[in-house]
Amino acid sequence: MKSSLPKMLQTIGGRPMLAHLLDTSVSMEPEQVHVVVGSGADLVMDACSGYPVNWVHQSERRGTGHAVMTAMPGIPDEAMVLVLLGDHPLIPSTVLSDLIVEKNLPLALLTIELDDPTGYGRILRDPGGNIIGVVEHHDATPHQHEIREVNTGIIMADSTKLRGWLARLDCNNSKQEFYLPDIFAMARAENGEVRGVLAPDFHDLQGANDRRQLAELEKRYRQRRSGELLDAGIQLIDPGRVDVGGKVTAGSDVCIDINVVLKGENRLGDGVYIGPGCVLMNCDLAAGTLVQPHSVLEGVTTTGACDIGPFARLRPGTVLSEGCRVGNFVETKNARLGEGSKASHLSYLGDSVIGSRVNVGAGTITCNYDGANKHQTIIEDDVFIGSDTQLVAPVTVGRGATIGAGSTVTKNAPADSLTVSRSRQTTIPDWKRPVKNKDK
Repeated sequence: MKSSLPKMLQTIGGRPMLAHLLDTSVSMEPEQVHVVVGSGADLVMDACSGYPVNWVHQSERRGTGHAVMTAMPGIPDEAMVLVLLGDHPLIPSTVLSDLIVEKNLPLALLTIELDDPTGYGRILRDPGGNIIGVVEHHDATPHQHEIREVNTGIIMADSTKLRGWLARLDCNNSKQEFYLPDIFAMARAENGEVRGVLAPDFHDLQGANDRRQLAELEKRYRQRRSGELLDAGIQLIDPGRVDVGGKVTAGSDVCIDINVVLKGENRLGDGVYIGPGCVLMNCDLAAGTLVQPHSVLEGVTTTGACDIGPFARLRPGTVLSEGCRVGNFVETKNARLGEGSKASHLSYLGDSVIGSRVNVGAGTITCNYDGANKHQTIIEDDVFIGSDTQLVAPVTVGRGATIGAGSTVTKNAPADSLTVSRSRQTTIPDWKRPVKNKDK
């Protein structure tokens, strides 16, 4: 990956690969989950600290068989062990359920068929179709290289049997590693049957060893999440150009345009429209809300239909009531706007409580930070604020007040009054603009 991060922490949909796999594992309600970690273990454990797992440290990297050996001391006898791979994040629980059905057998493995199986261990079967072994790509003969069915590395095994097979592994191979697939021949010789479960879609079991393969997983994940939105009745203008991370719940007739990114947990009411190029994170948008193109919303709540953007940036703590309009190049943070209030152009509203039917003129700034502490601006109902106004918090603008354009307001502005704070305009007649001295 050419990265300072361990491979299991490379992200798919904005989350570590391992987190996706742990979500699937935990959803199947196992008695225990063991995660074998090596280089970068502290980073991996910190990133996935919220999961109920037992972390197992592998001090040496001596192959897949050795990794499973490392975990076995924490696994009781007569348990059924499902072995998964940390860099295969998108395997569906339904596929694993098909493998778990074979739990009465000492050993079963998951296989896939690939058009190009280069690099994968080939499945060897007898004339009756029973699995007799797996040969790694670099140890395979030219004839075996023609086999398209390959080993995924995912197995279901009886822990007592597995412990015995692992104890008999050797590292007499080109890499001098302990190969987990070598147990298949032992199981075949000992029990006579090794069941292979062929996964229906190899795309779900793809791993990632480089950035190209990681990009393919990202594409697959995006397709899967877009499909979930379509199944939920959400209209996607182009399903291939929507990035979905986290959870999305939506009402009816929701439309999401192209190049939209959804992160965290977002709730979209009936008839919500998200325009092209928007980013939403942890938002709760009421029915009828329109988010115009290229707007960025984080931690935003609308309690009624609102019009946002284009090119608006709404930060955490923004709450908009019915009929609010937050227009182009307006930024809000920890701001509450009452019904029908508008900030249509080029303004910053931070740490503000704004009443209903307030008009915020272009270029208005709430000066909420004194260099050390934040202060609140209160704007009561029916206030009109002229363009290019600075409200230096803490300050209150009374109900029905008007603030003249170009004012700097440092004291409370009384209700139903005009407040103006600007220098007197002066004209100097016959004034000449300086010109450049040609001698210099």
